[in-house]
Order: sequence, then C-alpha cells, then structure tokens
Amino acid sequence: MGESWVNYAERIGVDLHLELSAPGGRRAALTGALREAVRAGRLAPGTRLPPYRSLAADLGVARNTVADAYAELVAEGWLTARQGSGTRVADRAEPARAAARAPRRTPPRARGPRHDLRQGSPDASSFPRAAWLASYRRALQGAPSEVFGPGDPAGRRELREALAEYLARARGVRADPGRIVICSGFAHALRLLFEPGHAKGKGSGGPGDAVLRGPLAVEAYGLGFHRRLLTAAGVRTVPLPLDDDGARVGLLERERGVLLTPAHQFPTGGPLHPGRRAAVVDWAHARDAVVLEDDYDGEFRYDRKPVGAVQGLDPERVVHIGSVSKSLSPALRLGWMVLPERYVDGVLAVKGEREAWASVLDQLSLADFIASGAYDRHVRRMRQRYRRRRDRLVEALAEHAPHVEVTGVAAGLHAVLRLPPGTERSTLKAAAWQGVALDGLAEFRHPQARTAHDADPAVGDGLVVGYATPPEHAYGAALDALCAVLPPP
Repeated sequence: MGESWVNYAERIGVDLHLELSAPGGRRAALTGALREAVRAGRLAPGTRLPPYRSLAADLGVARNTVADAYAELVAEGWLTARQGSGTRVADRAEPARAAARAPRRTPPRARGPRHDLRQGSPDASSFPRAAWLASYRRALQGAPSEVFGPGDPAGRRELREALAEYLARARGVRADPGRIVICSGFAHALRLLFEPGHAKGKGSGGPGDAVLRGPLAVEAYGLGFHRRLLTAAGVRTVPLPLDDDGARVGLLERERGVLLTPAHQFPTGGPLHPGRRAAVVDWAHARDAVVLEDDYDGEFRYDRKPVGAVQGLDPERVVHIGSVSKSLSPALRLGWMVLPERYVDGVLAVKGEREAWASVLDQLSLADFIASGAYDRHVRRMRQRYRRRRDRLVEALAEHAPHVEVTGVAAGLHAVLRLPPGTERSTLKAAAWQGVALDGLAEFRHPQARTAHDADPAVGDGLVVGYATPPEHAYGAALDALCAVLPPP
C-alpha cells in the first residue's frame, strides 16, 4: 500500500497523514505507520484517533485490521483506550528526543544600536492604534462585497476622494479623484513612472515604453536608494547643485524632468525659494518637461508658515507624490500620485488590471481615518511632540556642543549638524563604537555632484540626525550619547 491521507478534521479536529509502506501485511503496515506518527510528533499526546470503522473505510482495509493494530499499540503503551472516550495517543508517548542528533544552534540575533538616531522613520510607538482600529472596523463593517474581489488599480474611490479633499486643504494641491493613483510609497511611484511596462497613455510612446523617460535632474543630495532605482530602470540622473535657497533650478537644461523635495529639501532641510518654485514650473512648460514633487514630510512644520505644494502652480506639469510613511507608519505601505491628466492612463496600464500592492482594506481604513478627522488630530499631536524633540536637540547641542551648527530644523523629522571639515567620518566611527546609529551627510551626495557645475556652498561635513526615531522614554539618553561623540571645537 502507498501513503494515505486520512481526513477526520470535522470529527476529531486533526488531519492524519499515514505512510503505509512497511512490509509484513496490512496490519503491520498500519501499526508501523501509527507508531511512527506518534514517535515523530505528528500525533501529539492526547490526540483522539478515528474510530475503527471510519479508518478502515478510508484505508480500504478490514475493520479487524484496524482493531488489531490499535490493540497492539495499546499493549505497547503507545495508545490508550477507554469506554466512551475512544482511542487516544498515550500521554507518555512522546516523540523521540533529538538528543541523539547534533543540537541545532540558532545563530545569535544581531544586536541593534543602543541609540537609533537615523533619519527616515517616525516614532513607531506613537502609531494611533485605537483610532486606526476604530476606522478599520467602520470601514470593514460598511464595505460593499466588491471590496473582497480584485482591487481597482487606481485605488478605492473612497480614499481618492478623501485625499483630494485633504491635499487641497492641507497642501494646496489641485486635484480631483480621477487624477489620483494609489501606490505603496514613493519608490513604487518611481517604478510605475519610469520602469518599462505596458503604458498606452498619452504620456508614453507605445507598448513597452515607460510613462516617463530620462535624463532626469535630481538634487545633488538625496536618497541613494531612489537614484539606484532610477539607474536600474535605465534613467540617467543629473545632479543639480544646492545653495541656501534650495536646488539651483536655473541650471536645468535639456533634461526631461526634475525630481525635487521643495517643501523641505532632503536632507539639508531648507525650502525651495518662491522664485525658484515659479522658475522650475516655467522651465517645465517651456521644455515640455515634468516636475516630480516628493512631499515626504510636508505636514510637519514648526517655525514658519506652511509651504504649499508646487503642484498648485501647474497641475499639468507637476506630479505630486506623497505617502503616510512619515505621518503614520511605513508599515502601512500606502502612498499616492496626483498626476497630470496625460499620464493617468499610462500609469494605470503599467500598474495592471487589478491592485497588487496596496491593501484595499487599508485603503478604506485610511479613507475613514482622514474623513473622520482622526488623521488631522494625529498629525497635530505628532507635530507638537516632534517640535518638543527638536527643541530638546537644539538645547542639548547649545549646552554641550555650541560650536556645532544645527540647520534644517524649521520642519520635518530630522536635523543636520554641521561639523568641522574633515571630521564626519571619524565622528560616525566614534558613534558606531558607542552604539549610536547616525547617518553621515556624505552618503546622500550624488556620486557626480563634485564634478557637476561647481561645489555646493550650502553643504559640507555633517550628520543627519533623525530625532523622531527613538521612543519617548529613550530620547534623553540618545541625546546624551550624541553629544558625547561630537568632535571638539
């Protein structure tokens, strides 16, 4: 006999897999299979076995064959049989110990830093669990049945409507729901725009073309991950120098587009000067180019008036991209693109016929979270908390390292500490030795930035300190550790 599956889940709560391959007849095969199942732990102590008649019918053997096998195992102590409770695996019939085998050693888990001051993450402990759960329940209870089928690649209409209202009110974005496409974050948005796919919209050249093509100007300092993603998609990136007024958009030439962080330049921290905001839109119009606006932390502003989105100046020349990775959590994997009309069809064609990235239930929950006002309340609360943290950082540096200049602190979740020339690398090494995780400014520099145009007068040696990352109870110790590793004057 070959191996058999015996399914008695409805009656005894288990699925039983028996390998009936032992020599010596059917009873011997069944006895050996049951004994091995107990020895290997597939049948745990106390597990009730199928009745004689049921097991015999499933295996195609005589009832007496099953009865004799059970009786033999009861006599050996593998099973117990009591009137009214059936046949069960004996309590002392435990699986063979693995002592005879070489013990498996679990590799030790890598120890993280004692103090994490890296940029890029909000305080994970501040996620609004109760409010999010309330929105999730309301969304789930009110969801139509179609929600549990294939998702719309554009995203749920409920979320796109909520975002259109919120972005207009909070960020000055001009959009209707039909121009919003939901994605899983900024990196996903770049893939949808630049990776070759099946775009057939007005903004593409035909099937197989990307929605957008390079070369693409990027700020001389930015996330290397985004640059690598673009390079992998075949897009050449051209570094755009920075000064105290932000990206020097007057140096744009024949590029097909430019990627900017105009509300809060990443990582140096300043906003793009109003004159340059208008100038980059004029350049895009004159060159038939596009501006990609990464609005990664536009909600968090402290010492200045809100800076609206560049998209509001010309919705047909600017792609506005945002997400909840800073305001709520990167774990949600929810973002959005507000697109010029000519790119909508192309992006949807690349995305496919159904939603494959962003959970539809999370989309509905975020829609409720925004519409109920919970999102605004959470942002206001976190804005106050992060401002207090920013102030504590500035005060600690003024007391313990007054020679270190702090910049980029009017908004966002990180600050830049300007270091004496030539000290960035040694400071990072000292910080790592003391268990302090930090980002150096140099790692964000475009590899061609030193040779493109002239050097950036606004940038030098420095640290990028993420003051939102540590939990509240650990923030004070993290600041003490930071100050202890800074170079002397």
